Amino acid sequence: MQDPAITEDLISAHGVNADEYAEILRILNREPSFTELGIFSAMWNEHCSYKSSKIHLKTLPTTGPQVICGPGENAGVVDIGDGQAVVFKMESHNHPSYIEPHQGAATGVGGILRDVFTMGARPVAAMNALSFGEKDHPRTRQLVHGVVEGIGSYGNCFGVPTIGGEVRFHAAYNGNCLVNAFAAGLADADKIFYSAASGVGRPVVYLGAKTGRDGVGGATMASAEFDDTIEEKRPTVQVGDPFTEKRLMEACLELMQTGAVVSIQDMGAAGLTCSAVEMGDKGQLGIRLDLEKVPQREERMTAYEMMLSESQERMLMVLDPAKEAEARAVFDKWDLDFAIVGETIAEDRFLVVHDGVTKADVPLSRLSSSAPEYDRPWEPSEPPAPLDDVPAVDPVDALKSLIGSPNYCARNWVFEQYDTMVMADTVEGPGWGAGVIRVHGTDKKLAFTSDVTPRYVRANPVEGGKQAVAEAFRNLCAVGARPLATTDNLNFGNPEKPEIMGQFVGAVQGIGRACEALGTPIVSGNVSLYNETDGQAILPTPTIGAVGLIAADEEPILGRARDGHVALVIGDTQGHLGQSALLCEVFNREEGDAPAVDLIAERRNGEFILAQRDLIKACTDLSDGGLALAAFEMASASGVGVLIDETDQARLYGEDQGRYLVACNFDQAEALMIAAGQAGVPIQSVGRFTGDTVRFGRSQAPLSELTDLHQSAFASHFAV
Repeated sequence: MQDPAITEDLISAHGVNADEYAEILRILNREPSFTELGIFSAMWNEHCSYKSSKIHLKTLPTTGPQVICGPGENAGVVDIGDGQAVVFKMESHNHPSYIEPHQGAATGVGGILRDVFTMGARPVAAMNALSFGEKDHPRTRQLVHGVVEGIGSYGNCFGVPTIGGEVRFHAAYNGNCLVNAFAAGLADADKIFYSAASGVGRPVVYLGAKTGRDGVGGATMASAEFDDTIEEKRPTVQVGDPFTEKRLMEACLELMQTGAVVSIQDMGAAGLTCSAVEMGDKGQLGIRLDLEKVPQREERMTAYEMMLSESQERMLMVLDPAKEAEARAVFDKWDLDFAIVGETIAEDRFLVVHDGVTKADVPLSRLSSSAPEYDRPWEPSEPPAPLDDVPAVDPVDALKSLIGSPNYCARNWVFEQYDTMVMADTVEGPGWGAGVIRVHGTDKKLAFTSDVTPRYVRANPVEGGKQAVAEAFRNLCAVGARPLATTDNLNFGNPEKPEIMGQFVGAVQGIGRACEALGTPIVSGNVSLYNETDGQAILPTPTIGAVGLIAADEEPILGRARDGHVALVIGDTQGHLGQSALLCEVFNREEGDAPAVDLIAERRNGEFILAQRDLIKACTDLSDGGLALAAFEMASASGVGVLIDETDQARLYGEDQGRYLVACNFDQAEALMIAAGQAGVPIQSVGRFTGDTVRFGRSQAPLSELTDLHQSAFASHFAV
């Protein structure tokens, strides 16, 4: 098949602008071949190169005594003691999931799992953060069902517990849903596998499933806005096979025990191109590929298609040649392809040959580390106008509005479709602030959470970015876990618009300040830009995934409130209603500023919770919905009523940060108040847990009635 001529339309279709094409001509000193254009397009798009975000990402804190490996590898690695490490990352699969919800979400799960076991870690936990449009939008029901089914089918078949996550709904996601997938695994700290190639003349080995035409151009599609041609992009969505992925994981982990692996890289975005280039660039080597040796499941595939296919369940490895027979036997055992498709070379070249014909010959280093880097113009977000008066509403009626809405009702319908107990180490599953698992074979536990409040970020990107990190920090502290580190998934609109770029810059600044102050460095992450449809951007959604450790000699805080327990609020309450859940759900208003985040108070209050864990029977952080929603959720989870003395609407529903709701016995409450006074931590008794009603001042309703509404609302909105 003859390659098409390189025209302006073809260049534009590959997402390459005029300046970038001029740079390609300068690098090559000639016009690129069709395959070379595809390779440059894949490696220089936003999804692979981070060309609009790199300059700002470099400002984030990424190191600490607990960090073994920070950003730049397939996943971050953090020390958890006793020679063990937790390996984790969060990544988006937004555009594919909107185009084809089931497969888009499923392959998002598959991709993040490969990122983890590529490092030599066995996956032990998964989460997801999902953002959909309005509940009554024509596509929302289909997207919810397809995405949840895709996540469940892949994760359940693969065999990893889904232990937490988020689901939100807002009109800004009507044309562009978000699917952010998180995975974590465990490994020996001295047996982490990296992607940098080393040694000249070593075999480059293709591992896993065969290559097809699915996903060709997927990375380029993920770096562009949507428009009315969206249905034409359906072939760019990959198709996943979790059973093949399970075999691939077992084969890779077994292979790693043989000493055969010099370096290894998941074939994710841009497939064979990105994996080969990244391994060569990190090792300062060149790569030669002979494409006729690539295992193919379709006939007459071109070099362009093979290089840009995003077929799933594939790896690329640099092999110790002395171990070839042993390595091949492992993959034969697991009935997976094992093919030597090239070798490392000393020259700075990415040489792609197909049936003896050179299809690409490019300086390899110019494809990755020398990709374009833009300092795009940006405008700080305008300070929001002060919040006008908020009308008074009956506090229990307000609670009913929240817990009956798709944003604050229980998520049972979602997480009951996920296997939360596989591997038998789950201690706390979805539905509470953080999921908790046992570190198998030890008395240690790991906690995981995911957080962001996009309304806050739109109103005030810096404070919103800080708040996302702070809430993740609080969720971990609330279950008794000491926060270790974070991963980020930065979802924004078109960075070529200064106001959108301003949101991104502000959020990164806030995230950086919070991670620094709270001791939770960013060790991995993902940037997803161009989340727009017909020029309408999503809410800025910088999702934060966080991991915490409960040491072997520590008890988690996983109890529930009991009849007679005192309710205490730890942290200062001023009654901030700007951008609050009350304002949004009851009054349909998104106004005012985001709540301020006092990072010194956040750390002090979180450390107080951890230090006083023996006095605390149940704990949750206060975030959306403030004290009222937190008190109801704790009561509902415990099956006991709650009486809150507070009658002021702002103090009930305000979303001041740095706060926790604690339940404990009376004598323990006294001891906590004494300890808080000594530590300079604000603390207030706000009521007690008792009876079978929820009462705020004189307003009350039966707990059973409210719980039924809370538990049934999601299915009533979205179930068939």
